[in-house]
Amino acid sequence: MIHIVSGRAFARPLHGLLLTGVAAAALAATPAFAQQAAADSVAASANGGDGQEIVVTARFREESLADVPIAITALDGDALAEKNINTLQDISAIVPTVDFRAGSSNKDRSVFVRGIGTITTSPGVEPSVATVIDGVVLARPGQSTLDLLDIERVEVLRGPQGTLFGKNASAGVINIVSTRPTETLRFNAQAAYYEGDEYRLKLGASGPLANDLLFSLTGLLGGYDGNVENLANGHTINGYKRRGIRGKLLARPTESLTLTLAADYVRTIEDVPTGLFVSTDRVAFPSGAVTPNPAFAAILAADGIVPSANNRKVRSSFDASVRDRNYGTSLTAELELGEHQLTSITAYREWKNRQHQDWDSVATVTPAIAQGEDLGLVDSDQVSQELRLTSPKGGFVDYVLGLYYFRTITNETYRRDVTRIVAGAPVADNGVADYRVRLNNYSVFGEANLNFTEDFRGIVGARLIHDDLAYRHARVATTATGVAGIRPSFASAGDTKETDYSLRLGLQYDLAERINSYATYSRGYKGPAYNVFFNMQNFDVNPLAPETSDSYEIGLKGSALDRLLTFNLAAYLIKFDGFQANFQDSYLNSLITRLINAGKVSSRGVEGDLALRPTNSLSLGFSFAYTKARIDNFLCPASAVAGTCADASGEPFVNGQPLPFAPKWKFHVDGTYTIPIGGALGLELNSDYSYKSKTQYSITQTPDTVQSGYGLWNASIGLVSDDGWQIRGIVKNIADKHYSPFIGYGAVAGVSRFVPRDNDRYFGVNASIDF
Repeated sequence: MIHIVSGRAFARPLHGLLLTGVAAAALAATPAFAQQAAADSVAASANGGDGQEIVVTARFREESLADVPIAITALDGDALAEKNINTLQDISAIVPTVDFRAGSSNKDRSVFVRGIGTITTSPGVEPSVATVIDGVVLARPGQSTLDLLDIERVEVLRGPQGTLFGKNASAGVINIVSTRPTETLRFNAQAAYYEGDEYRLKLGASGPLANDLLFSLTGLLGGYDGNVENLANGHTINGYKRRGIRGKLLARPTESLTLTLAADYVRTIEDVPTGLFVSTDRVAFPSGAVTPNPAFAAILAADGIVPSANNRKVRSSFDASVRDRNYGTSLTAELELGEHQLTSITAYREWKNRQHQDWDSVATVTPAIAQGEDLGLVDSDQVSQELRLTSPKGGFVDYVLGLYYFRTITNETYRRDVTRIVAGAPVADNGVADYRVRLNNYSVFGEANLNFTEDFRGIVGARLIHDDLAYRHARVATTATGVAGIRPSFASAGDTKETDYSLRLGLQYDLAERINSYATYSRGYKGPAYNVFFNMQNFDVNPLAPETSDSYEIGLKGSALDRLLTFNLAAYLIKFDGFQANFQDSYLNSLITRLINAGKVSSRGVEGDLALRPTNSLSLGFSFAYTKARIDNFLCPASAVAGTCADASGEPFVNGQPLPFAPKWKFHVDGTYTIPIGGALGLELNSDYSYKSKTQYSITQTPDTVQSGYGLWNASIGLVSDDGWQIRGIVKNIADKHYSPFIGYGAVAGVSRFVPRDNDRYFGVNASIDF
């Protein structure tokens, strides 16, 4: 698809056209436009609302979404791109069971499913939500924030998925499937332009190179100026530049053997500031006591910054810069052994992250506020080998058995320079930490269906896991006693080994031809961890115990009225023991966090995806999640300052409080109406609305780190053709609702926020052609 670029002269009238068109869709009753109904509705197309069977690979074989006894949301890659949804953070806005923690760098960002996720920058910790691309598990959370380049679909699997997808899937899996090479020569182009000089251009080709040899190649250029002003230099920041390429070669040397060689490379440059101040005060929990900071307030006032919930101004000493390279290659071999299939996936990936950030987020050093500059380098590589055997279906037992090896090594160097005013004169100190983490994982796994009858089956799965985790750390500091932001010199090393398991048991019963129910029990496992970071200290040297979970789920899914109505409903209860979480603390009045086994937490809720196609012209989608994720029994760290974690009786303040990034309610509504306008052309009207209830962003439950509930309304109007092209005008955040995906305490003072791309209403135009 070739995108038509439009400026502001078109964007403003477009707003009125979109709103008028969406309203008209509810009243119109024209016949269907051939094969285009629901093409743009992410929710409807994902869940079968266009009448088509949705195929997923959640159990390492192609199956109908309705037949898989797992709570899954499947999203179409083309439909995501048409809505300017290009990252996991964007996806979290339209999938109610998913949330996302923003950050100034990829290494600071995290994905949450059903209120469960891992917040840490330590390379010695694994995420609770695994991200998998074409069967390859990504080792670090930062790798998962890559651009969704050349994607066929995204599958969000909720709940523990450790039996098939590995040990760092204790809360869920984001399974990304890229497009396969085509049998015939095809070309496609997509381009977009949005307010704020945001652009995106994607070009692709696919087809045969020779007999039994196919290729695909896609390139990406994207960028955005940003929506934040740095008053120190007048620059517009909070933007990005992306360059990427993905290619595949698919060979069939024999009738029974298929080889797929895949490679990808994405480079991202961002200038996201470390935070924009919401307040100079801080509010304690549970007392509600307000601690003002008049010295800090005076600095911001002199800088011309007014702290507020919609502040988009900062005065940093320099523009933040994060340069990220994410690349790798894999070879997938699929060998037919009679009716069985043997699959081998050999993969190597690297992730390189370079950070230059303003630690204090102000441009002035005073006796009250120190000034700091951070430089970080992350070099991470991983090697994985998976071998699995898949049986045919139709017998009493069908199964998947496998062996898995995974190794990752991360080397990190972090430097902080801090300047203080002492006795009226500037004093400079610095610290440089070098650390390395190595993980080897070995596992054997399997999952089977026991087909008692044609309609009734049992589910048995398990994974036996062995982890070998080691680290070393050395920090050299110019200060012997420590200063704000820098602890004294320190060195340590350690290693730990753990053998454990994941488990899955269940029953599935087909109530009707296209309706099935299931009940499952799963045991989740996330391995041991080390809190390895710049300011590591003596009480961080002991390994954290593994995080385990017990999950109970019941579900009902299927379709009716010849697939005009599809539904996926699930209710669940998950209890976690040894929950790995960051506890917020301070050192010489500067913010630090420490990773601990926080104790017992739980998540329970009800969720669902519904799609309806009442006519060939109209498709509707609705998804929702009610989540009650709570801290059941918090274990205060022994080093916590008295009165900051527990009351006089020893009862932790946070017991019974919500987990961070776990809103109680989220829902998403999506509708598409297509009007034929002659020949192969149609006018497609789409609108969607997402709502998220108030969300606590800190496990310490501070009242000033809560985002109030908000809703986002988007719409588009498109001219689409059966000949494979379309032009689409889009307006995002129609109601101009301001919000933040993360609010937290500043490193040295105050409360700060991160500003999302759709913090304000904006307009744009896409177009695409496929031929």
